[in-house]
Amino acid sequence: MDATVTRRWLLARLYEPEQTIVDCRFTLGKPEAGRESYEQEHIPGAVYLDLEHDLSSPVGEHGGRHPLPEPQVLAARLAKLGIGNHSRIVAYDDESGMNAARLWWLLRYLGHEQVFILEGGFSAWKAEKFPVTDHQPVRVPSTFEPKVQPQMLADVDQVRQVSEQTVNGGTHAGTHVSVSDAASALPILIDSRANDRYHGKNETLDKKAGHIPGALNYFWKDTQNADGSFKSAEQLAEHFAELDKDAGIIVYCGSGVTACPNVLALEKAGFKNVRLYAGSWSDWISYEENPVATGE
Repeated sequence: MDATVTRRWLLARLYEPEQTIVDCRFTLGKPEAGRESYEQEHIPGAVYLDLEHDLSSPVGEHGGRHPLPEPQVLAARLAKLGIGNHSRIVAYDDESGMNAARLWWLLRYLGHEQVFILEGGFSAWKAEKFPVTDHQPVRVPSTFEPKVQPQMLADVDQVRQVSEQTVNGGTHAGTHVSVSDAASALPILIDSRANDRYHGKNETLDKKAGHIPGALNYFWKDTQNADGSFKSAEQLAEHFAELDKDAGIIVYCGSGVTACPNVLALEKAGFKNVRLYAGSWSDWISYEENPVATGE
């Protein structure tokens, strides 16, 4: 089954007992806005998980602006909401799927495969006059035992190594060239941020502007259609056609959130070895010795 589900698919299964719907709405710079929106109205039966309080750890010296939550801490939070190892989770937000994709990635990192993203998010659901409510469900706690998948994650040392290999291997950062032209199965770094942030021209969130040397720029929103749904597998395969499918890929963004839709899109396009650099750019620049590239 695809990683995303349609609104009509969810409507037909809205009250199935093995399913938990999770509202992941969150607005950067307005940390209470997501929860307030949830309390005002949400999809019936939905529980709420906050990007910064539930889907991240407290910010430290390293780890970026949204450090990964500790597996046992997140597992305990999920269990309290009635999410167990056999639950089916459908996540949604109103931010083009970026926060829902963060939960999708985290659950799979904890070894849970039955997790999906609602196409179009809350606004599209409401626009079709599907049911909404302000009632907050009472959930019976469950048991969630995490089975961490470390192969899904890349740390800063691994990113440094890939960056050095990529630069020395002769790829042209900032252009969509096939890395196989430079070296067979050379690891690939993908920067998921908007083009101006990648180039270092418009950085409003982090202390330094630019990108990790050797990284290619694939803006995460380019994986979606105008209505906020993800492009088809065929469209995404074409979108990423210049990348070597035999290469390992590490995806990053500003803080490990908007990289997650790109991870989903790459997997949908048929890439098998895709890892997330969770700390992303905000972690990279927390190490003074790490080099920074700007421009093309």
